[in-house]
Amino acid sequence: MSGSTVTLTAAPALTTRSVVLSLLLGAHPGRLPARDLVAMGEEFGVAPATTRVTLSRLVAARDLVNDGATYSLSERHLRRQAAQDEALAPRVGPYDGSWTVLVVTATGRDAASRAGLRADLRRWRLAELREGVWMRPANVATPVADDGLVTLRSYPDDDRALVAQLWDLDAWVATADELLAAADPSGPLRDRFVANAAIVRHLRADPLLPTELRPDRWPADHLRSVYDDFRSELTALRTEEKT
Repeated sequence: MSGSTVTLTAAPALTTRSVVLSLLLGAHPGRLPARDLVAMGEEFGVAPATTRVTLSRLVAARDLVNDGATYSLSERHLRRQAAQDEALAPRVGPYDGSWTVLVVTATGRDAASRAGLRADLRRWRLAELREGVWMRPANVATPVADDGLVTLRSYPDDDRALVAQLWDLDAWVATADELLAAADPSGPLRDRFVANAAIVRHLRADPLLPTELRPDRWPADHLRSVYDDFRSELTALRTEEKT
């Protein structure tokens, strides 16, 4: 691409809140001086006063913790950062043809409990075959702790057909290609910031399939590389702001 602008079809608006949280989620550890956050906000066209007000609101909402002149992610967002880090560097093992199957056996859960369990199952890249039956290839750990689940091991006759039933891989690749175009290094910083934030979200939906079950072209590693490069660019930019 030669600097053309690509519009993401489902990207959220870039707000001061999203800038601050994304910068902290990309920092290790998840804490930055106020001066860095204010200076980086200016790179995205945010007035210093607006960033300071946003920081105060994030602290009041318990999204951030303020320690003098430094702001840190709250416990909730530290968990979010851990999930983000796992998406960027997933632990994937060998595939022996077996699948993990989790069957929901508990009844009478309230809506919040059901939603929490479904979120956990999706976070560990399981897909729902039918109501209450979740599964995936057994090449990644599925540490979902719940007394209302029964764990089984299966060996499908046609694992490729099962993959096609559980995941829309063509749609995942199409979105990945859109994100890669939007994150082109020659584009405006603001647009690339939005695109790279969307890359992280998209990687959290990577089913982490074994190589044998993926399409011939699977751009997940390319997405991770692009995001790593952009995170390094932001780190360098923060360093330049200090000098």
